[in-house]
Amino acid sequence: MAKPEISALTNLQTLILDHNSFTAQVPACLASLPLLSVLSLNNNSLTGSLPHSLSSLDTLRILSLSMNQLSGQVPSLKSLSYLQILDLGYNEFGPHFPSLPNKLVIIVLRNNRFRFGIPEQLSIGSFSQLQKLDISSNGFVGPFLFPLLSLPSLSYLDISGNKFTGMLSENTSCSSDARLAYVNLSWNRLTGDLPACLQSIINSTSTGARLVQYAGNCLSQQMRGEGGQEQRPLSFCHNEALAVTIMPQKRKRKPFRRPILLASSLMGGGAAFCGLLFLGITRVYYAKTKQTVKTHQPKLILEKISPAAYTMKLLSDARYISETMKLGALGLPPYRTFALEDLKEATSNFSTLNLIDGSHSKVYKGTLTDGTLVAIRNLKMRRRHGIQSYRHQIELISKLRHRHLVSAVGHCFECYPDDSSVSTIFLVFEFVPNGTLRSCISGKGLSEKKFSWTQRIAAAIGIAKGIQFLHTGVMPGVFSNNLKITDILLDQDLHVKISNYNLPLLAENRSLIGAGVFTTESSEHNRAKMHEDKMDVYDMGVILLEIIVGRAIMSESAISVGKDLLQVSLKTDDVARRSIVDPAMHKECSDESVKTVMEICVRCLSNEPTTDGASVEDVLWNLQFAAQVQDLWSSSTSTATQGLMPIVSLK
Repeated sequence: MAKPEISALTNLQTLILDHNSFTAQVPACLASLPLLSVLSLNNNSLTGSLPHSLSSLDTLRILSLSMNQLSGQVPSLKSLSYLQILDLGYNEFGPHFPSLPNKLVIIVLRNNRFRFGIPEQLSIGSFSQLQKLDISSNGFVGPFLFPLLSLPSLSYLDISGNKFTGMLSENTSCSSDARLAYVNLSWNRLTGDLPACLQSIINSTSTGARLVQYAGNCLSQQMRGEGGQEQRPLSFCHNEALAVTIMPQKRKRKPFRRPILLASSLMGGGAAFCGLLFLGITRVYYAKTKQTVKTHQPKLILEKISPAAYTMKLLSDARYISETMKLGALGLPPYRTFALEDLKEATSNFSTLNLIDGSHSKVYKGTLTDGTLVAIRNLKMRRRHGIQSYRHQIELISKLRHRHLVSAVGHCFECYPDDSSVSTIFLVFEFVPNGTLRSCISGKGLSEKKFSWTQRIAAAIGIAKGIQFLHTGVMPGVFSNNLKITDILLDQDLHVKISNYNLPLLAENRSLIGAGVFTTESSEHNRAKMHEDKMDVYDMGVILLEIIVGRAIMSESAISVGKDLLQVSLKTDDVARRSIVDPAMHKECSDESVKTVMEICVRCLSNEPTTDGASVEDVLWNLQFAAQVQDLWSSSTSTATQGLMPIVSLK
């Protein structure tokens, strides 16, 4: 039987083959996978250099090749504009720093053979999204780029075990001290005084979660005193002849392991690698998916530092996107193609009694033969192209399945009987029965009881998770979704589901977006100014504003007034803040929880291109923190609440 090559899997988006005994080189045939988003080959025995063809994988988000025996110069990755995570640690790459795209979130190059300096452009604003930089245990020389410390999103920096020189100053600036949580400058040639911003981290009340290391340099006398870290004499850092005496950190050799899947005799070349990978994908992936990729980072830090590091924790494992997609599909029937007769039976031949929306395209409530309730949207499309031209859109719709989205369960194609130039597409979605989030905020829902503060935060967390999936759970991501609180529906368990997301099936029928309606109007004048990934965060801020105040927000002026009120109240006391909150919530919410939600709401509404604003991950972390504080406040006495350990929050 012929063995299919992995290059034939043209729809493959995620390839994870960690913790095996693969040898030979990284095969160039991987570049023939046009949709590949995640490539993770950690902890194998791969050798040789990386193929230059990897630079053509323009859909790649995660490239993780740590703990192999790869060597040579890293090919230019600058064209990979979607790349967010690059982990090449514990190899033999070098000597030059690789050419990288500027939207990276995580860069790990530790324990390689890089010998020259780091490019100046890494420390300027073009890498504004960079949260983690680990270039430790190499042989980097030359001046350390101090502006790295002030990168706006940076939370983790490790340059230890190199030969960087330069004089630190107390006036050296850092990124927001709420973000910067781990800095390791140890075992370099640095002189001067530790920056005041790093000293403030050392003196922070939450030192268990934040750490600065600077031993093995030649810093000033005040850094050597009681509580300081060991420093070398100043002459050591000034005498270049002595630089070679620094011993690099020893690399741990991986223990010998027998091949798990493929005999070593079959792994001699790239062609065999390509031909046999496919046979092992299913078995290896599912057998290994619960194993954790080895890292050498302090777990305590990664578990406790806040928003930016929360993003790091989500993205640090290359399984994030694929796991998100699997978890999102829980509770939904398999996607299928329906016959028209099935839909006629479900809707009593599309009876007007089952018509639940006819404003843009007709939507019918239906009951399938197994009792499942569905919403069936009828779309009439001009047949400018054949039915086949629609199938890639249907394929994308079938992948948007998540517990916080109104997800499709199937479709049906039919020709319009009275006009051969018109086709009818029926999209079948899960039916969500309990009205909108606005009705539950106002107390006009089916239960006629307002959501509590705890329920409101839980709903907001669900919306943020739904947006996060739209942005990162599929390739390409779905942005600019024009979200409104009336598009947030509640299922039988009162869990929120986004019913309106940006998936225009055809240009002539832009009213299709998921199970909701896509409007081409742009009433918000400032939406056009924002980047597409910020539009959804701005809309999230509007929803949060309505959650806080408990009344409908119907205009741009109301949004502006509400934002101003929140900003003023954040500078006053809890009495002023509670005066803005929905009166029904006054006695059941903690001030810290309310304040946290207000702060992230203001940041969402400040998402202009010229500001850092907030990311979806920032929103999610802050809301989860607000929920934690609220739970502790609800279940504890006032004395226990006063004794609550402080947690670093994002300002």
